[in-house]
Amino acid sequence: MNAPAPQPLEATTILERHDEGGVTTLTLNDPTSRNSLSEAMLTALSEALKAIAADRSVRAVVLAAKGPVFSSGHNLKEMTARRADADRGRAYFTDILDRCSAVMQQIVTLPQPVVAAVQATATAAGCQLVASCDLAVASSAARFCTPGVNFGLFCSTPMVALSRNVTRKHAMEMLLLGELVSADEAFRMGLVNRVVPPGEELGAAQVFARVIASKSTLTVKIGKKAFYEQLEMGLADAYRHASAVMVDNMLARDAEEGIGALLGKRQPRWEDK
Repeated sequence: MNAPAPQPLEATTILERHDEGGVTTLTLNDPTSRNSLSEAMLTALSEALKAIAADRSVRAVVLAAKGPVFSSGHNLKEMTARRADADRGRAYFTDILDRCSAVMQQIVTLPQPVVAAVQATATAAGCQLVASCDLAVASSAARFCTPGVNFGLFCSTPMVALSRNVTRKHAMEMLLLGELVSADEAFRMGLVNRVVPPGEELGAAQVFARVIASKSTLTVKIGKKAFYEQLEMGLADAYRHASAVMVDNMLARDAEEGIGALLGKRQPRWEDK
């Protein structure tokens, strides 16, 4: 009797990558830990995002997940085990939270836009992961929650991304009540862009990504970077910065081509420069 064929790497890794037509789909694939942001998952995400940032063939990214949970957030079993350390886990907690925060910032600073495809519940740092993405599509079965307050650990780091996505009152509602929020409510709050029937979230997210991939990558890169930079500025500084960015953008070859195509009533031919 022949031995079974070995499983391909993509079938066993906790983070799968699929590339097609300028769109990279990263899929969390650790359902036994509820796709927690474990040490291994954070390392895999960080390495994948670093590689994508340097890959000129990637024009947009979709972040998806397999299993009954999108992501449950930090791996509390890993963290609790370190309470046995001499410092009761302080050094480990500091390191893991710094690593998680770095991954969230990698998403924000990634040149390519990132679209979350949320098939199920996203809690704590899992909700933070969704909020860190540029766009998000949710299944109507998805739920969102920052439940730390329920077990004595306020979701302070998820708060950073959440408060930059929704209004203060909505952010505080989620953080203080720690209750599950439906996909429709998340849409009303501004946490997600679209709510679709279960099973359609990945396809809908990939539609977003393919539309983005059809644009000039230079223009998208300039725009994404400027968007997040101006958010941290006062109104006058934001306008000064945006104006300077737009002048530089206007002088780029793709802007010249795009405007020429618009005036000439033809399709632009992007050079991504």
